[in-house]
Amino acid sequence: AEIKAAYRALVKQHHPDAGGDHRRILELNAAWEVLRHADRRSRHDRLASAPPAPAKVAPPSTAPSTEQALRDWLQQVYAPIDRQLAQVINPFPAQLKALSADPYDDALMDAFCAFLEVSQGRLAKVQASYHARACPAGAGNFSLDLYHCLSLVADALTDLERYTMGYVDSYLRDGGELLRKAKALRSQLQADCRQLRR
Repeated sequence: AEIKAAYRALVKQHHPDAGGDHRRILELNAAWEVLRHADRRSRHDRLASAPPAPAKVAPPSTAPSTEQALRDWLQQVYAPIDRQLAQVINPFPAQLKALSADPYDDALMDAFCAFLEVSQGRLAKVQASYHARACPAGAGNFSLDLYHCLSLVADALTDLERYTMGYVDSYLRDGGELLRKAKALRSQLQADCRQLRR
């Protein structure tokens, strides 16, 4: 309860609508994603309270560099996430077009609901991958932008699912707009990734 109250107070203070910084809100939301889950919070607490490990001197040829750690993270974490995001974001226009032929047709709605269910499964895997391994030093802003992209997709899928339950057009419109923003951010992340790999 104390963490939740502190989170809400900070969000009120730093929200862009109140003159705050967009980047700070992303940092707060990312921290809240860790702290609101008991298992993630306990893992964070264990890592924060653990005594520093004694420095190991490894031969220069076997010690991974910061650049190598970043390249590994981009390859092993970001690249699979990006592929999964593509399989959620890219098919959406075709799915929407098929549904728009007749939203009240049960077969079309069932197909759209199946797309949403598969997409939510993909997103769950992506979020687990994102939280399983911390981004290396030097790519904090990239990681926050990726978190933002994942949040946009999650919110979009929630709105689209709400549309399927009540045919409220604003949910469909808002979900589509969120996915368009996620697509633009994904493109920016891909460009940023190319820069980070250089």
